[in-house]
Amino acid sequence: MKQHFMMFAAYNQWANTRLYDAAANLGEEELARDVGAFFGSMLGTLNHLLSVDRVWMKRFTGEGDAPSDTATLLHRALPGLRAAREAEDRRIVDWVNGMSDKALAGRFSYTTLTDMRTVSQRVAPALSHLFNHQTHHRGQAHMVLTVLGRPSVPLDLTLFQRSEEGRAYA
Repeated sequence: MKQHFMMFAAYNQWANTRLYDAAANLGEEELARDVGAFFGSMLGTLNHLLSVDRVWMKRFTGEGDAPSDTATLLHRALPGLRAAREAEDRRIVDWVNGMSDKALAGRFSYTTLTDMRTVSQRVAPALSHLFNHQTHHRGQAHMVLTVLGRPSVPLDLTLFQRSEEGRAYA
């Protein structure tokens, strides 16, 4: 089970790098343009992904900064957002790589953001959600690039597994 989550942590980092490389080709106006994505713009979408990852990592580890609203604009410019994304991706990779199978099979408790309930659940399914959520919103960011007339960014897991970074997981 651990190898499976190590693969997704590495894939997540790889895919985010590719997406941010594509976003770096957008001008400030394009980054902020509301194109009808769930979080409006590329900046809104990328900020949401970082916010949610910080929320989940705080729940998992009990450490780190986490916003109280997942639509928070943590960074209004791409360079600062990218640096924060890269740091969070390293944090996720390091945390997953340091976990034992026993810890992955364990449970954890947290308080929800929306209705302040205490929830207890198993770690592995919640971690699957974190990676699935990333994939979902990266797809929306991909749509933003398409709407803006920019080249697509292939983000398939199999493409990652064929890459130098992903060969260990193929």
